[in-house]
Amino acid sequence: MTPYTFPDDLLRAQRDWYTAYRQLAQEENPSQTTVLRRTLQRLSVRIATHPYWATIPGRAPAARMALKQQTWEPEQEPEEARR
Repeated sequence: MTPYTFPDDLLRAQRDWYTAYRQLAQEENPSQTTVLRRTLQRLSVRIATHPYWATIPGRAPAARMALKQQTWEPEQEPEEARR
């Protein structure tokens, strides 16, 4: 369990970043890669400038790594959705 309690919008932005990154790694269409790169840039700014980081001065690098570790795995579908 992480000692940090991340806001939902920050967690969502980091998960979306990983999703776009994975899509970019598999994409072959040049116009789509441009869209995905722009998405990554937009999400990177949203994550880096999130107000949450101001609430933990001095511990932000550890918190940033905790956020990445917590959101690295692709979101799992709820059990009911898989049936």
